Amino acid sequence: MAPKQGDFVWHELLTSDVPAAADYYAKVLGWSVRDAGLSGQDYRIFSVGETPVAGLMAVPEQAKAAGLKPRWGSYVAVDDVDATVEALKAAGGTLHYGPEDIPRTGRFASVADAQGVGFYLFRGDGEPPPEVPPGTPGTVGWNELHAVDGEAAFAFYAGLFGWTKDEAIPMGPAGVYQLFANGGPAIGGIMTKMDAFMPMATWIGYVNVDAIDAAAARATEAGGTIVHGPSEVPGGQWIAHGRDPQGALFAMIGPGR
Repeated sequence: MAPKQGDFVWHELLTSDVPAAADYYAKVLGWSVRDAGLSGQDYRIFSVGETPVAGLMAVPEQAKAAGLKPRWGSYVAVDDVDATVEALKAAGGTLHYGPEDIPRTGRFASVADAQGVGFYLFRGDGEPPPEVPPGTPGTVGWNELHAVDGEAAFAFYAGLFGWTKDEAIPMGPAGVYQLFANGGPAIGGIMTKMDAFMPMATWIGYVNVDAIDAAAARATEAGGTIVHGPSEVPGGQWIAHGRDPQGALFAMIGPGR
């Protein structure tokens, strides 16, 4: 089934060491890695079986000069990249790069929301990759925004993509964790960031794993660090946040053991 506007469709790692990062995530998440075959650029594809799930490339030199550190980014599907860029700017967001075509793939733009959190807009060409069952290890199962102001952030994205509120989970002094949907079950959550845990506002995708304890052990054995968790979340799942050897923050979700 083709993605619709507002669906998360891709995740991409910008790193300081492409071969090392490829090896790390293959060990931790079981991803296979292949070269995308782009002329003049080392862009690699992480896959689960035959299904591509994420991309990997070096931090662009211009972005590195501007101080961008290794990070994961999230791509959201739109019907018209150019029109959505204009709507985003009108709502207080910022265009960083593009819109630009990716040969044989689609059109994208690098943008930021009204609170400065970066993400990407994307319209794909051709057939989408084969689907895998929800919860399959190695696929991204949840998307979460740690915002400067969670309530204002939801209003921004609801206006841009048509997201709707799902369950709101009280978190005491930390405020409300607002689940959001895109015409079906909840696909993610938005919260006001907790400075001690997440000093920078950011989107983060949670990768499904077979068992959180085993995955956290693989993450540290391969040279990364676990910075939060494992901890249980509503619904009986467990989560952990880590940093890879190059410093990029990532997250995992799965059964406790």
